[in-house]
This record gives sequence, C-alpha cells and structure tokens, in this order.
Amino acid sequence: MRSTATVAQARKVGLSSGAGRFLRLSDVMVTTGLGRSTIYRMVAAGTFPAQTKITAHSVGWWQADVDSWLAERRGISSKAA
Repeated sequence: MRSTATVAQARKVGLSSGAGRFLRLSDVMVTTGLGRSTIYRMVAAGTFPAQTKITAHSVGWWQADVDSWLAERRGISSKAA
C-alpha cells in the first residue's frame, strides 16, 4: 500500500496505519500462534504485553507491543541455536 493511504484505507484492506492499531484476541492468537489461555496466563505472569481496555466491553493489544514481543522471542531463539 502506498504511504499516502489514509487510516481508513489501510483498515479496509487489513493493514495498520503508520501509527499502529489495536489487535483483538483472535488477531493476537493468529499472529503469535498462542492460545487464549496461554496469552492470558503470560499476561498475568508479565511475560506478554498486557491488553488495553478500548471500551467498556472490549480490550485489545497494541500491535507494536505484540510485534516487539515477537521480535524479542526471535532474538531469544536465535541466540539459543
């Protein structure tokens, strides 16, 4: 997508804006390969980014936080090899 795309255009095709976006639990599960219980267990243990309350009845994870966590995990696994 061109860099001149608006946030609405990016959202329409499933891309984040330059500023990022909130991911819902299902998106986090697909992105990380982790299950629901594992994600919440890791949040409670402080080993996964905490969710943010978006509205009274919904939460989400900031995409950049999840991406950073994934990058850190890749760094850990490459050092172990």
